[in-house]
Amino acid sequence: MGKSRVLGKRILLVEDERWVRECIKRLLWLDAHVVTEAADGVEACELFEQGEFDVVITDHDMPKMAGNALVVSIRSRAPSQPIIMITARAEALGEEHGPVNAVLSKPFGVDELRQTLATLLA
Repeated sequence: MGKSRVLGKRILLVEDERWVRECIKRLLWLDAHVVTEAADGVEACELFEQGEFDVVITDHDMPKMAGNALVVSIRSRAPSQPIIMITARAEALGEEHGPVNAVLSKPFGVDELRQTLATLLA
């Protein structure tokens, strides 16, 4: 299993595509994480207000509220909140993704996800 694995964290997962969200949730469940799901940034803001999370994983391109706007909203409430941005177009993001701790390019595998979480939550 190695050092690049953390277990049992509380994760807010924000992804508008249901099947992508389901796949990522299953990867997170492999390491016994507790996953709270949101289909968009507006729903994520409401859930973030109600709970405490070890990390937020958010898509960039979403309806209602894009990932970068969600990041700004979360940072205004919790400046040190670890946030991972996921996107299919990381090379086009530049600095527009906002102050996130890491960016994962879709598609990514379980090892890359585990390494990113381990680095952030170590």
